[in-house]
Amino acid sequence: MASKGTRYREEQIIRILKEVESGTSVAEVCRKYGVSEQTVYRWRTKYGGLEASELQRLRELEAENARLKKIVAQQALDIDVLKEVVSKKW
Repeated sequence: MASKGTRYREEQIIRILKEVESGTSVAEVCRKYGVSEQTVYRWRTKYGGLEASELQRLRELEAENARLKKIVAQQALDIDVLKEVVSKKW
């Protein structure tokens, strides 16, 4: 049983969710691992149906998404600066 504040690795979370999917009640899984039902349901929303192998791809896509968002934000700033420069009367 985990103590309050314990962080679970994603692989552990998927294993816990597989127990629930295999028919073990959410309450029983919560007692076994020391997590709240709210946590299990939140995990199910985020990781439900994923296999451990798919988790790596999810992490890669999330990292790529974050990188692309930074690029878009920087380009938006660049465009604003260029618009400001062009709009000035010389």
